[in-house]
This record gives sequence, C-alpha cells and structure tokens, in this order.
Amino acid sequence: MIRLLLGGLSPSGKNGRFSIFIFHRVLSKPDLLFPDEPDTSRFNQILSWIKQWFNVVPLDVGIDKLKAGTLPSRAAAITFDDGYADNYTNALPILKQHGLSATFFIATGFLDGGRMWNDIIIESIRASHSSILDLSHLGLEKPAIGSVDEKKLAITKLITALKYRPGNERVTMANQIAEVAKIPLPTDLMMTSLQVIAMQAAGMKIGAHTVSHPILSKTELTTAKQEIAESKIQLEKLLGNEVSLFAYPNGKKFNDYLPEHADLVRELGFKAAVSTQWGASDTNTDLFNIPRFTPWDKSKIRFGLRLVENLRKTPN
Repeated sequence: MIRLLLGGLSPSGKNGRFSIFIFHRVLSKPDLLFPDEPDTSRFNQILSWIKQWFNVVPLDVGIDKLKAGTLPSRAAAITFDDGYADNYTNALPILKQHGLSATFFIATGFLDGGRMWNDIIIESIRASHSSILDLSHLGLEKPAIGSVDEKKLAITKLITALKYRPGNERVTMANQIAEVAKIPLPTDLMMTSLQVIAMQAAGMKIGAHTVSHPILSKTELTTAKQEIAESKIQLEKLLGNEVSLFAYPNGKKFNDYLPEHADLVRELGFKAAVSTQWGASDTNTDLFNIPRFTPWDKSKIRFGLRLVENLRKTPN
C-alpha cells in the first residue's frame, strides 16, 4: 500500500518528486537521553523500509535528474549532517550492507578531535554526578540533573538558551558549563580526516556544512561567506575533488539562514544546497533551498504514512 501511495505522489519524469532523508547520528546502542536518535538496529530497520519503498539515488545524481525532469518514480536520497564518528563506524557498514549511498555534510572545524558546542553541553550533563548544576554565575538556571528526565530537560533548556547567541559566546559558555560539571570531555565524537577520505572511497558523497556550524542568520555576512567558502576549500583539499553540495547549519529558511546566504552559496560555486524544511522537491524547487525530512514513527505503517504526508506538502 505504502509503495503504491508513494508512486502515485512521486511518479517518474518531469512530474517527479524527490524525497531527501536527513540523519545526524547512528548510535551503537539506544541512548536514554535521546531515545529518538536511531541506533544500529533501528537504522538497519529504517533502511530496509526505505529500500523497499523508494528508488534511492546519490543526492547529486538526484538533483541532476530533478533539473532534467528524469527522476525515477519514488526517488529518494539519504543525507547526514555534521560529521559524527558514528557515521563512519555505524552508519557506513549498514549502508553498504543494503547497497545504498548517502551524502555526508561535514562541519570541517570539528574533524580530528573537535566537539560541537551543543555536544559539550550534552556530554557535560550526561557524565556529571551532581544532582544540581549551579550555572547562576553564567546568567543561567540551577538545573536539577539527578535523574535521566532531569538531565534531558536541562539539556533542552540550555541548548535552547544558547542556540541563537553569537558563535564565540556559545562555545565559551558551553565550555564554562563543562568546567562547572567537572568532567573530561570526549575527543572522539566527530570523524577524523582519514575517516572522511575513507567514506568517499567507499562510495559515499561528501558535502560542506561550514567550518564551525554557526547560525548564518546571526553571523556577519563576511564571516558567513568565510565559513561557507573555507569548508568547501578544506574538503576539496582533503578529498582531491570538487565539493558541490552544501547544507545550511540548523537549516530553517528565514530563521537560520536568509536569501543572501543562499546567494553566497551559489556565488561560491556550489550547485545546490539543502535545508531542514519539510517537504519534497519538484521541478520548481529552488536548488539552493532544497527541503529534507525524516519521519520519526516507530511502526512501519506510520513511518510510511508520514512519508506519504510529506510528499503531499507544497515545497516552500
């Protein structure tokens, strides 16, 4: 039934629709703090459904076919953002097992031992043995973190409080939170440069995702241009080939990036850019505002119906 519904909404040719899945991590085991983040078993299940229902193509190939009006029916692509190490250790073997390709958007500044500011907060709260974290000297609350539910709530509130602050301030405050928590921070959360090279050698595609993952709408335009350009240059130097695809950090149009940032991406030589706006692309979609989506339902039928509903959306 799902396959038929998807085929009706996503035919081949010039009336085709392109569904693009977005993931961030594939964990080795379920995480009580983030129960909706897929582990290896869940990711394997999701890929089995995707493979059954869709014709999966590499993102760059799908974009070319979208422009040409030659998409296959039920066309889809798989993408990952940020560059977590588990993309290499966990996601890659499962993708290869299913004979599928994915595009990995890398924030280059975190390769080889770096950490994103939000992960500094997450890992500080996760590992802390305190029941309360006194952050009042930072102008923040004194969150209770004694239980899993309290840790989840504290992480959500802290990330929300810092997300749209200037990039340097976010990092500084995240590190100050880690100092209060008094725990050693992991150095293996993100991929190494060699792992990115190995991903490409295994048939995966690599795209740019800025250097330090700033919210572009909150960043000076000259700095935003440098972030976008440097990520492209660094990856091209590392991989020895053109990097033509870009993913906007956080990715909500008008909230996290603006039309001028899409113009920058175009001017810097990328051929397309993806957002995190829900929906599926058609021939009228702006190639520098391509929507992506991942359903979250646990059951196969609900997961499939969520994808059907996403295909019904009119692209923004």
